[in-house]
Amino acid sequence: MQGKKLFVGNLSYMVSEEELKEAFSPFGTVVTVNIIHGKGFGFVEMDSPETAQAAKDGMNGKELDGRNLTVDEARPPREGGGGGGGRGFGGGGGGGPRRGGGRGGFQKKPRW
Repeated sequence: MQGKKLFVGNLSYMVSEEELKEAFSPFGTVVTVNIIHGKGFGFVEMDSPETAQAAKDGMNGKELDGRNLTVDEARPPREGGGGGGGRGFGGGGGGGPRRGGGRGGFQKKPRW
């Protein structure tokens, strides 16, 4: 393993950073713990690549707070930011031409 940072998936939404630190500390010094709340994953940084490898081997598949963890080496974020479809935030950007001219979908019929 080259890096010191681990991705930890399948976390219980109730687990705390302190609990995660305690779970990983038998494998070496835990430098930082960062849980992405509401997403079910987080990151644990160990003090060396060797302790990170030991923590990965020891914790992958282990149960914590009723969930079996998935532990792997964290990958660096992709270049270019957190993309979308290239249309910015929000809607889909339309599509082709609309049928039936005018401004909207509802057209009032004349009363005669």
